[in-house]
Amino acid sequence: MMISITRKSKINKFLIRCASVLFWFLVWHIISVFVDQEILLVSPVEVIERIGEMAVTAEFWKITSMSLLRIFMGLFLGIIAGVVFAAATHHSNFLYNLLYPLLSAVKATPVTSFILLAFVWIQSPYIPVFISFLMVLPVVWGNVLEGIRNTDTGLLEMAKVMGLGKKKTLFKIYVPSVKPYFVAACATVTGLAWKAGIAAEVITHPVFAIGTKMYYSKIYLETRDLLAWTLLVIVISVLFEKVFLGIIKRDRRGERSGGQNKKSV
Repeated sequence: MMISITRKSKINKFLIRCASVLFWFLVWHIISVFVDQEILLVSPVEVIERIGEMAVTAEFWKITSMSLLRIFMGLFLGIIAGVVFAAATHHSNFLYNLLYPLLSAVKATPVTSFILLAFVWIQSPYIPVFISFLMVLPVVWGNVLEGIRNTDTGLLEMAKVMGLGKKKTLFKIYVPSVKPYFVAACATVTGLAWKAGIAAEVITHPVFAIGTKMYYSKIYLETRDLLAWTLLVIVISVLFEKVFLGIIKRDRRGERSGGQNKKSV
């Protein structure tokens, strides 16, 4: 009975969100009809039709996959570096005091400034990777470091007394403590990496990139193409975040069910 109520709740939430999206698409359509200038705004129907036209071409998939690859590389490198930096700065006050001003400056500086500076130093195909990495790193570092610092000292003392060893202490105490902070950081940086990476592509316009297509659509006043690529970026970003959080939730359900099985035994 409880499961059916939960399913109904999820279905209702999904239907409400779909209705909300349709409402804003309707508002978009009404505004486009009122404006009646394709160079300023086209209807969502035309934009979706344009995405369908592009999706049957090999170039579309090459452009999309290359942008995905660049941004994913920056995202995952930033996550890995953030975790490593958090562990290192937790164990060394010298490293923390050394890196804190730098990472705080990275977090506070507008992404456009880094893109323009990187344009001087790095070849354009690698700039979206670097920018995504740079935007992800301080967020993951800050969250994971906070999780490490908030680990229960009582559990750590108990592990030390019981002689669990560093490996078991890491996986049995630190990892469960840090995991909520890590998940929250990843949920934040997925969208951040996308926005920063696409912005880098728009400014540096590498070959085979969504941002490059957006740039040239704007230059040649192809509003339909510009909106089509923009809508595509939004959809990909939302889907990736949903998939990622879905994997995390499934893992948590597995942990809970495992814990219940142990109790029943």
